[in-house]
Amino acid sequence: MAKHIFVTGGVVSSLGKGLTSAAVGLLLEARGFKVAMQKFDPYINVDPGTMSPFQHGEVYVTEDGAETDLDLGHYERFTNAILDRDSNFTTGRIYSSVITKERRGDYLGKTVQVVPHITNEIKDAVKLAAAKRPVDIAITEVGGTVGDIESLPFLEALRQFALEAGRGNVLFVHLTLLPYLRASGEMKTKPTQHSVAKLREIGIQPDILICRCEQPMEEEIRRKISLFCNVPTEAVIEEKDVDHSIYEVPHVLRRQGLDGLILKHLGLEPRGQDLKEWERILEVIRQPRREVEIALVGKYTELTDAYKSIYEALAHAGIANAARVRVRKVPSAEVEGRGAEEKLAGVSGILVPGGFGERGVLGKIQAIRHAREKRIPFFGICLGMQCASIEFARNVLGLERAHSTEFDRQSPHPVICLMEEQEHVTDMGGTMRLGSFPCRVAPGTRTHAAYGAEQVRERHRHRYEFNNRYRAQFEERGFLFPGLSPDGRLVEIVELRDHPFFVAGQFHPEFQSKPVRPHPLFRAFIEAALALTPEKPAPSRDERFSAPSPGDLNRSAAKV
Repeated sequence: MAKHIFVTGGVVSSLGKGLTSAAVGLLLEARGFKVAMQKFDPYINVDPGTMSPFQHGEVYVTEDGAETDLDLGHYERFTNAILDRDSNFTTGRIYSSVITKERRGDYLGKTVQVVPHITNEIKDAVKLAAAKRPVDIAITEVGGTVGDIESLPFLEALRQFALEAGRGNVLFVHLTLLPYLRASGEMKTKPTQHSVAKLREIGIQPDILICRCEQPMEEEIRRKISLFCNVPTEAVIEEKDVDHSIYEVPHVLRRQGLDGLILKHLGLEPRGQDLKEWERILEVIRQPRREVEIALVGKYTELTDAYKSIYEALAHAGIANAARVRVRKVPSAEVEGRGAEEKLAGVSGILVPGGFGERGVLGKIQAIRHAREKRIPFFGICLGMQCASIEFARNVLGLERAHSTEFDRQSPHPVICLMEEQEHVTDMGGTMRLGSFPCRVAPGTRTHAAYGAEQVRERHRHRYEFNNRYRAQFEERGFLFPGLSPDGRLVEIVELRDHPFFVAGQFHPEFQSKPVRPHPLFRAFIEAALALTPEKPAPSRDERFSAPSPGDLNRSAAKV
């Protein structure tokens, strides 16, 4: 039987439960254990696929095509856990399943209630995390904050699960906030006490407390929390804002013996420890040899989480090139108003990410034209690839009003059009081209040089594709198609001949990038940007940088 760890949060949201859960998973893998990762989200949407990035952040897509919470990105970046649609459950999905069973008659005329029917469904979901493949430990994060009405069914289900599994098979980790009041110069424990009290009212006694804080936690504070929260002193763990990168978090927790505490509580003997690879990337992050600035021209730049995986993938590519990546976040709507020359001056590379809707599309097209004409390395993702095609059609091929039918159904030159299999789709949720698909890569291209392989797999999330009627016209002018679906029907990757780096993909490569294994296209993009960047050492340690982004640690001070 697999052991289970449940991670809950208190006081405020956005404390970094997902990042902490991922760090715990990494530490346990380093100790020789196989882990599974899972996230419960209390919102009623079946999945985040139809939610605005401003409300939810990015939608993370798994190999099997599930649209999930961005925390699953942390799980995959930090661990080797295999994630799929059963790695993320929402209230909407749980209730939908119960209602379907009721309509089918599965409950044999019984009154369907939150307890036991909803809670049983949640417990079944917990078991799925460890049942699909052999693992030693399953880690389940509960979204939201203890005390939220939406979270109550999940917490009740976990209480029941722990009772049924028996002591020693389940561990509760509670993440909470220790605010520091600068006016009085004091760290306050009362919010943590109230949060734990609320959890105990539900019937859950946390075994380990992880306390987020800006200032170091003094031993007196640790003892006070231990006394009032009924947790051993050594199980009160400090998680102070990190100095350099979110990838330091596992080391912060390991130094305090968190992995040893977990194994002891679960009755597991450690199987060695290996974090050499992780230590190597931290050395590069702390002491990069060079620095490069990349402009990200997007629609949702106001919210860091909207492009979370892209920021991390850029950081990974920087690590691979022993460089620090600064990200200049450029709203595409501002490029429309003030021009690409002003907003993009001085950058060494331009990345245009995905998005939906017409707002800001013209700004993306202008930014791509600037990259093409000024020979600045360019990387396009999803809508970024489509905008690159539109820009080339308009400004090189002279196809007036060339566009995507997503934005202009009357365009005389629909170089981007709705996929054939999408023409009769009416539902919005879960109906796009989703998940991992193979791509054939043409030898002798820049794309092939980056991948070093003639066939790859990438994750998709889109409805529109390049219109094949225009392929020959584009290729005659040096707009190449080095990546196609195996049957040659779908354009997956485009690139420009005779440009330092101009590559774009219809897929989302950021979802497969890890700090220990950067994505080949991101790595090649940063390498090309560095080649055009004047040689100069990275700034001194007291200057700030923007990638890797520390947003999941509640605005950590990212200083180098």
